[in-house]
Amino acid sequence: MTATAGPSSRWSYVIIAALIAASVMIQNIRDRGWEPYSPPGGLMWIRSGELAKRLSLGFDNLAADIYWIRAVVYFGGHRLDDQRQNFDQLFPLLDLVTSLDPHFRMAYRFGSIFLAEPLPGGAGRPDLGIQLLEKGVTADPRRWEYLEDIGFIHYFWTGNYAGAAEWFKRAAAVPGSPEWLGPLAATTLAEGGNRESSRMLWTQLRDSTEYEWVRNSAEHRLRQLDAIETLEGLNAASRRFTERHRRPPQDMRELAADQRWRTIPVDPTGVEFTLDFQSGEVRLGDTSRLYPLPVGPATAPRP
Repeated sequence: MTATAGPSSRWSYVIIAALIAASVMIQNIRDRGWEPYSPPGGLMWIRSGELAKRLSLGFDNLAADIYWIRAVVYFGGHRLDDQRQNFDQLFPLLDLVTSLDPHFRMAYRFGSIFLAEPLPGGAGRPDLGIQLLEKGVTADPRRWEYLEDIGFIHYFWTGNYAGAAEWFKRAAAVPGSPEWLGPLAATTLAEGGNRESSRMLWTQLRDSTEYEWVRNSAEHRLRQLDAIETLEGLNAASRRFTERHRRPPQDMRELAADQRWRTIPVDPTGVEFTLDFQSGEVRLGDTSRLYPLPVGPATAPRP
């Protein structure tokens, strides 16, 4: 005997269809250039995960996807707008997403990067990135990736190398985790805070992640480290020029001619380096995609 949908089920389908149609209409209007009203108090009307679950009528994963897209749009918009870089609602959005779907791996991993990355690239809140990942560990204790990500945050954005090593060690103890996590914990504890260990960490992240965005981000960081090393050599050459001629080079062409370079050196993205004729400092070109270069102990060479 074939079951038929009851009146309440039919009404649920009607409501869902109406909401989908309304969303398409609104998107069409926005695509034509209409700017929606942005309330001064923020964009979140629902902050409780339990309330959101009840209102989603059992479509928790769909609601989580919608709020995840909203979080990404919010992050991207504020990242590009110099006037709106407080990111105050980023964590509440991510917390709501992961309350609706406690197993949303992308929200935990990408969201923690959004939160931990220093301004202007991110929210500058590594503490909230760690809090989000710890929530993921509670939901999925066997996800060694979350433990590894907490280690990365401690290494790169809190400077707590002992803490980073401890989280890497915890990740290595999870069944099924990769073998390189154990040696990584030992190396971090012994050599935390230098460029070689930093390069090793970004290389491991690039080679182990399943997400293209994370892989590209790690590759970007490795290129920045390459640029830092190249700049050290170029600035050493500029100082030697200044010592011999008792003045800085006028530009990179003069320095290149003095050093008998065939061409002006370029950064890992192919943009020529520039030189400040007053100080003699060699810098990234104005159009380089590697701005801003990271600073701090994790970018310093081995003592």
